[in-house]
Amino acid sequence: MHYTETGTKGKDASSAPAFENVKDQIGYCGLWCGSCAVGNGTIGELAGRLEKLTKDYGIEEWGPEGIDYMGLHKSLASIHTLPPCPGCLKGGGRTNCEIRACATDKHLGECAECKDSETCKNLEILHHMCSGALGVGMMVKEKKGNRSEFLKKGKAELKRRHREG
Repeated sequence: MHYTETGTKGKDASSAPAFENVKDQIGYCGLWCGSCAVGNGTIGELAGRLEKLTKDYGIEEWGPEGIDYMGLHKSLASIHTLPPCPGCLKGGGRTNCEIRACATDKHLGECAECKDSETCKNLEILHHMCSGALGVGMMVKEKKGNRSEFLKKGKAELKRRHREG
């Protein structure tokens, strides 16, 4: 059985309901919310599926000893009910995000527009966030440019990842 990025059999991340909320959001830092497993609903859906599978298979009866299966099921259920992140532009993401505050104060749509990018006091956290996002497979718009084209390519990339499994 093949599951996709959203954990939905036969569907890719772009067909998940949560994806609709974040598909066109690019945070001030350049992170594309549509490629985020929290924002597009992947993590919640997969946690729910894993909880159901482990219960249905009765893994606590034959699985490895020393695991708190009740705690595991409770944790997975909790993650499953976690609402998807609404995206940075709608108040999601990091609470008290320095990057969002800075870009908002400067009336910028994204950090790439800032003339102070070389001397930015948030450069270290920006690089940390972007490298972490890339490390988990998120897509990051790193340069000033066409947002629509970036989103089009990002959506195509999610579909490609789905096809390749």
